[in-house]
Formats: sequence, C-alpha cells, structure tokens
Amino acid sequence: MLKTLSQVAIRYGLLPAGYDLIRLYMFSIRRQVIGEDRLMSHLQKGGKAIIAVWHSRVFAAAGYAERLRPYAPSVMISRSRDGEIASQLTSRLKIRPIRGSSSEGGRQALAALIEDLKKNQLAGHVLDGPRGPRGVMKAGLISLAQRTGVPVFPVYVSFSNPWILNSWDRFLIPKPFSRILIRWDEPFVVPAVLSEQEFEEWRLKIERQMHEGQEADDRKFGWNDLFA
Repeated sequence: MLKTLSQVAIRYGLLPAGYDLIRLYMFSIRRQVIGEDRLMSHLQKGGKAIIAVWHSRVFAAAGYAERLRPYAPSVMISRSRDGEIASQLTSRLKIRPIRGSSSEGGRQALAALIEDLKKNQLAGHVLDGPRGPRGVMKAGLISLAQRTGVPVFPVYVSFSNPWILNSWDRFLIPKPFSRILIRWDEPFVVPAVLSEQEFEEWRLKIERQMHEGQEADDRKFGWNDLFA
C-alpha cells in the first residue's frame, strides 16, 4: 500500500501538497524540547555538529526542522523509491539530501558528507537506517565523526500516543493532539585514531547510550518495548 502511494505521489507530483499537509498536521501536536541550547549555542558560535537519531523517530523532523534551517543541514538518504520521496520532502524542509546508504553507494555518500562538513556546519545521521536491523547502530556515524572531528549530538524523540507502523523499524507517527518530547543529550567527540577493537567498542558504547536515552524518555509515556 505504502509503495503504491509512493509511486503515485512521485508520478503525479503530489509531494509538495503532501509536505504542506504534514506541516499543517504537525500544528496539532504539542511539542516539548529539552536541551536544545546545547546545540544552538554551539552552532551560533560557529561550531559544527552531527545529529544522531533512530530511524523510527525521524517523522518529528517535519515539525522541528525549521529551527535548524539557518544552518542548512545535510542528511544521507537512500537511493530507493522511498528515498526519493524522503529526498524531495527534506529538500522542502531546507535539509540537503546526500543520496546513498550503508547498503548502496555508502562509501560515496559518506565521502560526500565528509566534504560537506568541511564547508557547512550541520549534518544529520540516522543510526540504523535505511533498512536496519532496528536499533542496531551502523558504523557510518563513527567513521563520519572520526574523520571530521565534528562532535555528535544525540537526540531522543518520544511520542505520547503514536501509530506504530508494521515496518522493519516500527516507524512512529504521532496521532493528532498527542505530545512529542525532543531531548538533546550531551555531545561527544570520537577519537581520530582507533584500532579495529576500539572502533567496535565506540560503536557499542554509542548504541547503548542511544538505547538507554531513548528508552528512558519512552518510559515517561508508558512505552518500554519499542526496541524489543
């Protein structure tokens, strides 16, 4: 069903209207943001940042991305049909799509992100996208942070009353008039030089931190098994 809708949306140029509907829909959502000053103060001083988030939580970007527009963030998006939709929508949000993924064109896209961060301040990275497994952090974030020296800002997104899609990541969409909690965690810097073992230790450390931070916020809304 979703694939059919995707094909229709691309074929008949319905994505601009879809974007406007999403923005209108998000006005019904109550949003609480915690810890944003950490990121905004860093960017306002000319610093660079990599935003790390789980794939199932990216819908909230539709209503929050305007806060980051002045910094023209980039994000890696897959070359699939669904990625084409995401690319067009993120472009309308003033997020610059860099096409590729860990499964297709990953090296070229990672190299493009590295070059992009030399000239720009902000990039987003989806930890377990675009195909999962759910909740398993891939190596791309470590490589990107290691090779650029740019600090990583984890962000956790929780919903009071979401629809949970039957997708590989159990993608979450907030229901009308529900609440969203967006919480920014303390940034960290990945060392430039790591052995193979240290690289994996960092990957597991960040994955565990992102699980614990996200699950702690989910429990505030009564959820406790979204990564099970």
